[in-house]
This record gives sequence, structure tokens and C-alpha cells, in this order.
Amino acid sequence: MWDVIVVGLGAMGSSACYELGRRGLRVLGLEAFEAGHRLGSSHGESRIIRLAYHEHPNYVPLLRRAYSRWATLEAESGEDLLTITGGLMIGRPSGEVVNGARTSAELHHLDHEVLSAEEVHYRYPALAPAVDEVALWEPASGFLRPERCIETFLRMAKGLEARYSEPVRTWRADASGVEVKTDTDTYQASHLVITCGARISGLLASHVPPVTAERAVLFWLQPAQPEVFGVGRLPIYIWDAEGEGAFFYGFPHVEWPGVKVARHHSGQMCEPDAVDRSVNAQDERDLRNLIARRMPRLDGPVVSSLVCLYENSPDHHFLIDRVPDQPNVVYAGGFSGHGFKFASVVGEVLADLVTQGHATPDAEFLRARRLTIV
Repeated sequence: MWDVIVVGLGAMGSSACYELGRRGLRVLGLEAFEAGHRLGSSHGESRIIRLAYHEHPNYVPLLRRAYSRWATLEAESGEDLLTITGGLMIGRPSGEVVNGARTSAELHHLDHEVLSAEEVHYRYPALAPAVDEVALWEPASGFLRPERCIETFLRMAKGLEARYSEPVRTWRADASGVEVKTDTDTYQASHLVITCGARISGLLASHVPPVTAERAVLFWLQPAQPEVFGVGRLPIYIWDAEGEGAFFYGFPHVEWPGVKVARHHSGQMCEPDAVDRSVNAQDERDLRNLIARRMPRLDGPVVSSLVCLYENSPDHHFLIDRVPDQPNVVYAGGFSGHGFKFASVVGEVLADLVTQGHATPDAEFLRARRLTIV
């Protein structure tokens, strides 16, 4: 019998395994697909990390802890996981991204600066904001390497046995423990942690608010002037294309050929195991319509592209809680396209819920009770 079974070994599940192992627990990790698969939400070379959080100021204390936990993981493993580039939140001053980021920065006394469109273009010639746009510059922003982060969590997780290509079919829990069934075996443990991304509603059903899958397409484009897209020449950025129905975001060149850029939220809802993983001409047009005049030096040929999944909660804020009436079953889901940066602290929160029965008050606003479960 295991101490804990963790279902799903992506960003949140791998972090939970690492944190549970730090507490001396024996963990069985069950992953539906092969190691390093590209069928979820945790692939694609880079993920943004930032502190001036436009989504809500309540995330900032968790982000501070996330930065600390990433630093600890780097120190313990010797791996290079997080690169600080600085970050730009670009748009009209009253728009969601700029105004929200400024609210978080001012409330939490974060180092930041507001730049005019002219100042942005002077500092970063790859970017061409409109004259009525500004940018909130935050020096603490940067990017994480998702594949390497997950591999490191799992490699450093003490007491872990990971089993791949073994999807969970059913589970049950009572006061004596939990039982999990796969196609090949039945497992028992004291606790269950469920972190299976866009597929979480299929496993938890009406126990939690609905989590829906959304198709997201990532592009790597060939820049006309590669020198202005290198680390040190370009920070991460999030651009509020106000009036055009989409945000987009991007990175300096990391390692893979081309420079990564993507739309944030496509509106293409899907079944996670039936999503169209081919990238089509309309996907490319949707992106180019947003970046053509804003980043003319990046409007080159597509070098490569990938499809991943967003796992959206009803209000696009995370869901981290216990299953109702099942105190030994906890879950994390609904990360809605902005969760990876939090993986290091989400794992800690889940491990604390398992071992202590409670976690940091900073995560209370993410409990499911804020939503009506239908």
C-alpha cells in the first residue's frame, strides 16, 4: 500500500511527487501517456513566469513562493530551469493586461516601470506598439523550460515509483483509504492526488466544477533580424490586442529553431482526446493578423508548430481543493492557460493538504467553494 497515489505526471503532478517525497512519503505516480508526451499542457520549450499578475493581485504571494521553490529545485538539481529576461505587458493603459498588471504591481510594491510606445521600440526594436499603447516593464519576469522542469521534479522525487501509459479508469475513497483501478492493476493508498489537466473532469465528474479543454496552437517563426530576438535583446511579453479579440504572447529565442509566439485563448473548445493536432492555414492567419504590424521583424516563415491544451475553469482561475466529503482526495486543475509558472508552489500546496490537512492561506481564494457546482 502506498502513502499517496498521484494521477497525472505533468507540471502539477510531478511537482506534487517531488514535494511529497520531501516529506518522506512513498508515492505512486500514474500517467496515462508515455513520458515526455505532447498530449497535454506541459510541453513547448518555454513558459512565462512573472510577478505583476494582471489576472488578479491575489496570485502575487503564491508567485513569490513559486520563485523561491524554483530556485530551490535549481539549487538541489543543478539544472538551469528559469531564465530572467524582464517582461513587458503591452496594450492600452486602461486595458486588462496593462491596468491589471499595474494594479498588482502597486498593491504588492513590485519593481516596475511604465514605458511609452516610443520607449518600448527604442529599447526593443523587435516590437512596434501603436502610439496609444504603453507597456508595464517588470524586471523579475522570465521563462521556464517546461520539459526540463517536469523531468527534474520527477528525477528529484524521493520515494516515487512512476508508471506510464497506464490511465486511471476508476477510483473510490472512504475513511480507510483510496483505491485506484487501471487497465492492468488495482492500487491502494492512504491519499489520492488528481492532477490530470484537461482530462480532470472525466475523472472527477460532478465532484468538482467543470473543467473544459481548449485547443491552443504554438508557433516558432523565422525572424527577419534574428539579432533583435535573442535573450538579452528581447524580454518575454504579453500583448493585449484590444479590439481584435485576442491576446498574444512570446519569448526571445531560446534553443529550438525559430522564435516562439502564440495566441492566448483560441476559443476552440474541444474534447481532450479528440482535438485536431494538425496546425492549419487558419491557425496561422489568426496569429499573423495579430503580429504583422506589431512585430514586423517576426513575420517570417513558420519553422515549426505544436498544439497543446488549455484546461479552463468556469472563471479561468485555478481550482485547488479537496473533493467534497472525501478528505483524503485532493486535486488541482483549471489552470486556464496561465498555470505552469505556479507548478512549484502548487506541488507544495497539494503536499501540505495531504500531510497537514491545510495549506497556506494564500491559496484559499482558489478553493472550489467560490463556484456553484452544478
